[in-house]
Amino acid sequence: MSERTSSFQMALETVDRLALEEQEMLLEIVYHRFIEQRRADLSGEIAAAHKAYRCGEVRRGTVEDLMAELAE
Repeated sequence: MSERTSSFQMALETVDRLALEEQEMLLEIVYHRFIEQRRADLSGEIAAAHKAYRCGEVRRGTVEDLMAELAE
């Protein structure tokens, strides 16, 4: 078993030992942290996309434009 799997299994076993109310609180905390991390990731991706657009690294067009370009 890998170290990562072992750590994950240990975390699950630790959660199993918590009272149900504590497990529920933990779920809420982990979920909100996940949402915040995802929001930060998306913000970074959006900023990178805006920068690429401003630098002329991307173009706008329709699906038909893309297909025509790919056919060339």
